Amino acid sequence: MKVAVIGVNHNKAPIEIREKVSFSESKKIEATDKILDMGIKEVVILSTCNRSEIYIVSDNKTIDSKIEKIKNFYVDYFKQEEIRNYLFAKKGLDSIYHIYNVSCGLDSIVLGEDQILGQVKDSIIFAMETGGSSKILNKLFREAVTTSKKVKTKLKISQNPLSISYIGIKYLKKKLKSFENKKVLIIGAGHMSKLALNHIMEENISKIYMANRSKKNLLELIFDYENIEIVGFEKRYELLEDIDILICATGAPHTIIKKEDMKNIKKELYIMDIALPRDVEDEVGELENINLYTIDDLKELSKESMKRREELSIKAKEMIKEDVDEFLIWAKNIKVDRTIKSLNQKCNIIKIDTVDYIDKKLKLSCKDKKIVDKMINSALKRLIREPVLKLKDIKDEEKKKLYMKVLDELFEF
Repeated sequence: MKVAVIGVNHNKAPIEIREKVSFSESKKIEATDKILDMGIKEVVILSTCNRSEIYIVSDNKTIDSKIEKIKNFYVDYFKQEEIRNYLFAKKGLDSIYHIYNVSCGLDSIVLGEDQILGQVKDSIIFAMETGGSSKILNKLFREAVTTSKKVKTKLKISQNPLSISYIGIKYLKKKLKSFENKKVLIIGAGHMSKLALNHIMEENISKIYMANRSKKNLLELIFDYENIEIVGFEKRYELLEDIDILICATGAPHTIIKKEDMKNIKKELYIMDIALPRDVEDEVGELENINLYTIDDLKELSKESMKRREELSIKAKEMIKEDVDEFLIWAKNIKVDRTIKSLNQKCNIIKIDTVDYIDKKLKLSCKDKKIVDKMINSALKRLIREPVLKLKDIKDEEKKKLYMKVLDELFEF
């Protein structure tokens, strides 16, 4: 079996491409079913504001053809031929390193960012619940998450937490010079909105408004905050004439701020759209007095504060290599799992037959029967333990295959 990853991310694809291949939960379920129907063994879909990636497991001989099928799937499913120009694919060791780097935040726009770890965890849990992933991807993602936690704990790479929301606020501050006496409207009630609110509260803002389609979600988000005014989602356009900053971070599948609905803004308005798909129509940036920024505008500011984190990332990659090596050892031993399982089944049959024979001869009590069962089971396990351990430790793959074949023939598995 071999692992591969196919998709688009911020390294190559601009935001107008990434937002076209964003997977909602319902799309993930539908896509997972379609991909499994292609004869692919396992699949996990990781979809965030910066990446849309499909991880698969397939036979070694067919992995290349399966990668091409997933590329075609992207184009056909989203009905966008141009996506093909931005797709990347990695297989084998490269794909394994990729998910470790992604989980640790080493492949993010904001190096070492915290949010991606939760997104990776959510993606594998979702795949497990919907039947997309199995033994290999479950193990791979679980180990990648564990490594990420270890890296963050030991290296403190995220000690000064950076996120897209944080960088977005800093970017706006750089553009405006100061937030003093400014009014801001935040649209959205999800994780990104909460982070934006946390960071904006640290600034000398005059007034904070918040809007969201679901008022209940918004009330839960601002429960711990004071002096925040909730406005109706339908009144968002009316408020634009009174504010200085608009931050959009909803999970809407379509734009919520359109050029045709914008009134004539007489003073400068700074808009930071950190949603994907984007919340603000691209044409809004063409209007007079409107300064529109998206996630892709944040790359330069992110680079300015990365020197220390880049130093730490070198150490992080050393830790990742050690853990990847351990995963590879585990992956190689999967090949002997069938043989080991067959040995255990053979032992179990022998145990059952032996216990039944002794019971018939000696008429064992229930307690004695359990004791005999455990003793025979333990003896049989001791018998196969050393051969199993030696089989797992064989480094020569051809030799391992030969031994497995011999065992299969001798025991008639």
